[in-house]
Amino acid sequence: MPLKDKLQQDMKDALRGGDKRSLGVIRLILAAIKQREVDERIALDDAQVTSVLDKMAKQRRDSLEQYEKAGRDDLAEQETFELELLKAYLPAQLGEAEVDALIDDAIQTTGANSMKDMGKVMGQLKNKLQGRADMGAVSARIKARLSA
Repeated sequence: MPLKDKLQQDMKDALRGGDKRSLGVIRLILAAIKQREVDERIALDDAQVTSVLDKMAKQRRDSLEQYEKAGRDDLAEQETFELELLKAYLPAQLGEAEVDALIDDAIQTTGANSMKDMGKVMGQLKNKLQGRADMGAVSARIKARLSA
């Protein structure tokens, strides 16, 4: 079942079940997907939907960090709930060893040996890691390897 259809079905289930909290988050997700479809005048496939979900998860992680620093536990709790619901639709996260292996492979494949080649390596990894790893952390790991 395509991811967008699963989201539609889960929205209906949440509506029937009276789960207002999940319903609100799923509606936000579907609105973000619809907005991108309208902006780009295309129908999003699963990879593009995953990209939207990944972006939303990153926003939630950033907000969560800010709320925790500010001592806003109520808002932090809501962000945590939204993040967990988003993670349910994202592919399983890769472990550090798997990410490191993919980075090593990408560096070897592209022949990267300096920071000038960072874009080549990121370009090759983006599709493989989208939604499966924190791209900010991946970028930092690549920088560390290329600058060494």
